[in-house]
Amino acid sequence: MQADLDKEVQRLYRLLHPLGWSRGDCELIAPTTLEINDLKHQQNAVILAHSYQTPDIMYGVGDYVGDSYGLSVRATEHPAQKIIFCSVYFMGETAKLLNPGKEVLVPRVAGCSLADSISAAQVRALRREHPEAGVVCYVNTYAEVKAESDACCTSANAVEVVEAMPQDEILFIPDRLMGLNLDKISSKTILTWDGTCIVHEGFNVDTVHDIRRRFPGVKILAHPECTPGLVAEVDYAGGTSGMLNYVRNSDARTFMLVTECGLSDRFKAEFRDKEIVGTCILCPYMKEIRLDDVLKALKNPAPEQYIEIPPDIARRAQASLDRMFELEREGKAILARRGTGALPWTAARQN
Repeated sequence: MQADLDKEVQRLYRLLHPLGWSRGDCELIAPTTLEINDLKHQQNAVILAHSYQTPDIMYGVGDYVGDSYGLSVRATEHPAQKIIFCSVYFMGETAKLLNPGKEVLVPRVAGCSLADSISAAQVRALRREHPEAGVVCYVNTYAEVKAESDACCTSANAVEVVEAMPQDEILFIPDRLMGLNLDKISSKTILTWDGTCIVHEGFNVDTVHDIRRRFPGVKILAHPECTPGLVAEVDYAGGTSGMLNYVRNSDARTFMLVTECGLSDRFKAEFRDKEIVGTCILCPYMKEIRLDDVLKALKNPAPEQYIEIPPDIARRAQASLDRMFELEREGKAILARRGTGALPWTAARQN
């Protein structure tokens, strides 16, 4: 047992030392990570860790690290029959929608400022106010909201989905700032809701200007949940996968990520030859989740940790996700015919 514990400390130290963790820090969590990893193998479980989780979860127990939708898709390809999704609650719902035959649990019932900003009843009211408009919901919503929408989208395919919608007027919910960014590059009229991500709305363009002065040649990446003024000033705007690809393929050495702190930790761990500078903002919802919560989900889960979606809502929410794929393909073809190709949120500056 001690030999196994020593190996676990060594493994953790190798992964977490680049993020400033000491060997003593790793010794403190090693008994818990070792137990979690043993239990997940015994139970044929897979642990998904969102990029905004703390490093001990991402690298201590996570089998896959990524964004919410990509992780849910990855789970469909994994033989495990139990999914532990270290994320906020709506992400667990998305995993359940894509993996209806599997058991899905969240370590903690954590909310989200964006998802919590709109309900199914409010979507129905919007439809009554704008009967001619199509409704596109961002994936960062609860299943009941997806069920009331014509189509879902991610930050990676929002432009294609919206451009392929048959209506000229689109209700884009719930992220107001992403909707405003979309309105700048879309041929459609975009109507927005007043939801925001408390992390991304907290950044301002002065921070970007300050970092450029302090670090000449820095490449600045932002999420399209930020303000349009800020998005217009960065080198690249997009979701997690787009940011990863940008950094991976860039010759630049210094980067600032205008997003949640967990993603900065991930980039420091996975791109050790790059320098990540500037500030970040913590998501209080994502940071509610602790290793002990993950252990509880495996050892003695509470009823509220299980993801259950009423069949009618699940069916209609799944239809919204299915429509997303259809529209994404159509949207790519539309943009190709216009000669624009896939439009980024803001044109990336070339190295």
